[in-house]
Amino acid sequence: MKFNPLPEVVYTPESMLRRPVQLGKLMWQDLLASRELAWRLLVRNISAQYRQSFLGIAWAFLPPILMAAGFTLAGEAKVIQVGQTDLPYPAYVMFSMTLWQTFLEALNGPVQAVITAKPMLARVNFPREAIILAKVGEVLFNFAIKLILIVALFLWFRIPVSWTVILAPVALIHLIMLGTFVGTLLSPLGVLYQDVSKALSMITGFWLFITPVIYPVPTEGAFSVLVKLNPVTPLLVTTRELATTGVISDASGFWVVSIVTFVGLLLTWVAFRLAMPYVIERVSS
Repeated sequence: MKFNPLPEVVYTPESMLRRPVQLGKLMWQDLLASRELAWRLLVRNISAQYRQSFLGIAWAFLPPILMAAGFTLAGEAKVIQVGQTDLPYPAYVMFSMTLWQTFLEALNGPVQAVITAKPMLARVNFPREAIILAKVGEVLFNFAIKLILIVALFLWFRIPVSWTVILAPVALIHLIMLGTFVGTLLSPLGVLYQDVSKALSMITGFWLFITPVIYPVPTEGAFSVLVKLNPVTPLLVTTRELATTGVISDASGFWVVSIVTFVGLLLTWVAFRLAMPYVIERVSS
């Protein structure tokens, strides 16, 4: 009896970047395959988030309310001078702080998600995109809760709404994409080094200072240049303007940052896929 020899399989360290079409197909297939797992992770994360908290969804409202109260009192006492805002100042701070919180959650989410999933990553083979998708869904869910505060603000202060409010979610998605882009870029390093999470806490504190959350966009001086170079500024300001006045002050800046964010997110997705096997190998060893 004659046996046919088994086919010889040779594995080479060839990078998938040499086959971009095949890499793109694999990425798209994994993205589609990760939907069910992402949904299960999202439900689990949200349940754990509010089940283990005494105040529950109140945490979505407290930071912007306390921030607005503090800076309003400081302004009335002439401790700070913030200039003229398009909205009543308490509403301006609360609305802007809500948008900043959403960006911050999108930024920190991927890093925290990958660190939390470290044991699962080392033992189970599954599409890594599910972890990031679950965090993006969590950000959107949390913003939906914050939307209750925003609607209450508009009603309480009788803020007129332009028809452009229907376009505000588009700008908001761009803001979330920017946070997800930076967070996903840092997530492989966040698994290997705890310094990343600590550094993010310090950097975002300074980042808030140069973002027009508690003050309008300055027009003069070196600080004005720093604020305008901040990529969050055009996205956050445009979202706020679309939801209120309908007059866009920096449309070109918004589209430049949006295009850079979209391209950067795609490139970061590729880098994330290529880096994670090496990161998992180091974590497992």
